[in-house]
Amino acid sequence: MTHPTRIALLDLDGTLTESHMGIQESAKIAYRHFNKMFPAQTEFDTFIGPPLYDSFISHGFSTPEEANEAVNIYRKAYTTPTFENPNKRGELLPGMFLNNMYEGILSALDDMKKEGYILALATCKPEPQAKRINDYFGFSKTIDYVFGASLDNSRIHKDQIISYALKNLNFDSSQDKAVMVGDRGTDVTAAHKFQIPCIGVKWGYAQPSELEDVESEMIIDSVSQLPEAVKKFL
Repeated sequence: MTHPTRIALLDLDGTLTESHMGIQESAKIAYRHFNKMFPAQTEFDTFIGPPLYDSFISHGFSTPEEANEAVNIYRKAYTTPTFENPNKRGELLPGMFLNNMYEGILSALDDMKKEGYILALATCKPEPQAKRINDYFGFSKTIDYVFGASLDNSRIHKDQIISYALKNLNFDSSQDKAVMVGDRGTDVTAAHKFQIPCIGVKWGYAQPSELEDVESEMIIDSVSQLPEAVKKFL
């Protein structure tokens, strides 16, 4: 890779796609398996973004063994045809495809690509899942790299994902530029560990004042603002 490079690290859930339905419905299968009560909806909304293991531990699963089994049950529902396609009666979809692109996101990615940026997914979703979603929605036409969590749980937190991405991109902070784009506070705090600015997006799953409290360098309200926001940092 030639230097200097300009890299936009992009979160997936809540940034490129509105993914709560597939995530929550897949998680409910794990709760049913253990005969546990579902969290309140406000708590369920916090599942989008952080590692699923952490979410299960925080919401009703008291041991690592239970939480790991819940993750495995979730992954099966999320990756194999389990749920009826709301748009095609009789067809089953994996939870990962109970999911919608945010309006205008393909155009925004195309605009950023035309600027010569390297576009890379940086998500806490397991990398094989992220790659399938990347292909399913056609993001692979503009996104150059997909960096996600490992299936063995050795790389699950956003700072680990960013470290993994930067290493594989041969990022050199003395000459390259990077910016993170994400909808949760964990995106911001992880980026800041590497002295990388973060653009917080308000169309995702952040709680009130979440992005402000972690001091996002910029916060934007609509997808149409994304290309210009990235341009300010790259």
